[in-house]
Amino acid sequence: MTATYKHSDPLPVMESFYTLQGEGAHQGRAAHFIRLGGCDVGCVWCDVKESWDMNAHPLRPAHELIAEIPENIAPIVVVTGGEPLMHDLGPLTAVIHARGLKAHIETSGAHPLSGDWDWITLSPKKFKAALPEALAVADELKVVIYHPSDLDWAEEHARHAKPGCRLYLQPEWSRRDLVTPLILDRIKQDPRWTLSLQVHKYIGVP
Repeated sequence: MTATYKHSDPLPVMESFYTLQGEGAHQGRAAHFIRLGGCDVGCVWCDVKESWDMNAHPLRPAHELIAEIPENIAPIVVVTGGEPLMHDLGPLTAVIHARGLKAHIETSGAHPLSGDWDWITLSPKKFKAALPEALAVADELKVVIYHPSDLDWAEEHARHAKPGCRLYLQPEWSRRDLVTPLILDRIKQDPRWTLSLQVHKYIGVP
């Protein structure tokens, strides 16, 4: 689905939940997730295709979403999707920071950045290219490997990442038995990369 405008506040929310970050640089840390509806990237292997239609999810104001987060839990709020940057996220990050929480985002980078972020995870997809500005600001480049050719495609993105960006290769879940050995070989050849696994799927949490 292609958006003709950006929601600002309220936002279409598929779900909001407290769990562990299962992937990437903050793997294993407790975090509150807000999954927004709406995505026009269209990954064939997406495991949350029900998030794609933003009109299928209720609109909720940012202050209400953040007010639901209990006091004295982990300080990280991860905004994901769908593709969260189909929306104007400035009001949401303002409310997150007003509560003294950290704002993290997981994005394909296919839409212009909005919001004030403490951590940006860029997971580019072949189905819709990431914008150069996304590579310029990403703290973490996490490339999902579905096909062996994706390893070289990941390298092309790494060349344009900002200095200090952390580099991750992650097997696509349904192809993990096939591609994980290839990822391990690549990491041993080029130790700038780190393996990312979807730990939440292994341990059975959201």
